[in-house]
Amino acid sequence: MPMVVTDPRQMANPIVMANRAFLNLTGYSATEVLGRDCSFLQGDKTDRGAVSEIREAIAEHREVTVEILNYRKDGTTFWNQLCLSPVHDDGGALLYFLVSQLDVSERRRAEELEAVERRLLREIDHRTMNVLAIVQGIVRMTRKDDVAEYAASVDARVQSLSQVHGLLAAGGWRAVPLLQLIQLQIEPYGGRRVVIAGPDVQVHPQIAQSVGLVVHELIANTARHGALSSPCGEVSIHWGEDDREGLKVRWNETGAPPPAENPAEGFGFKMMDATIGRQLGGRLTREWKADGLDTAFSIPLRDAALGA
Repeated sequence: MPMVVTDPRQMANPIVMANRAFLNLTGYSATEVLGRDCSFLQGDKTDRGAVSEIREAIAEHREVTVEILNYRKDGTTFWNQLCLSPVHDDGGALLYFLVSQLDVSERRRAEELEAVERRLLREIDHRTMNVLAIVQGIVRMTRKDDVAEYAASVDARVQSLSQVHGLLAAGGWRAVPLLQLIQLQIEPYGGRRVVIAGPDVQVHPQIAQSVGLVVHELIANTARHGALSSPCGEVSIHWGEDDREGLKVRWNETGAPPPAENPAEGFGFKMMDATIGRQLGGRLTREWKADGLDTAFSIPLRDAALGA
């Protein structure tokens, strides 16, 4: 076991003995160690609290065991389980401190990996439950009048979620650009008559799938019933951001055929209302004009609901 003996009767409590194991652990020679206090093993990332704990034990002449990040001569680090014990003479006077070291770096790395794994599993479980809740809602609420149409509608919506999931996974589950999120949903329907413009806005991963699903509902509706179902129809998507309302998106269609009777009764619009209003804490307005749908919605990007 790496070990040194220090002499508290001398100024700065220097090392007066160091065994071969200590020299091998730290990379120093005996001449570089003897006569110095142990602070030369500390570095920029050494916890000052651990250093204070050791100093207090020395000042109080008591035992202490501390795990502290130390530095070898070559600058590499190791986690040192340091055990300091006072040595007294028969009369109780303090003679030396016996300081043993144990390299516990591998154990610390294993503990850190285990902690990361636990956090990752909790996060995966949380994300999986969020997605499953959305999928359950899709399966339960999609109209079932026609089996083939029902299956196709459910499949398209789940595929929309899957695409955003893949985008998030590829980016390390960090925030994704709104532009990329919109383009991902529009690509399957073609984008030649869709104009997209807006500043760089990052969407938190916690709400990215919900935002993607809203865009999917809008583009799927305009492809079936709105502007893109007409050879002359066009769609423009613009957005901005302000401190009061967060993200504000404007979806405007022109050249669309006349809307069907009570278009707001469709499941897609109900899903958008529920997603934006209840899940994302935002607001949505729709207006059916003579030549197409005009939709505007806003959602917060930085409030507590997003986990930010």
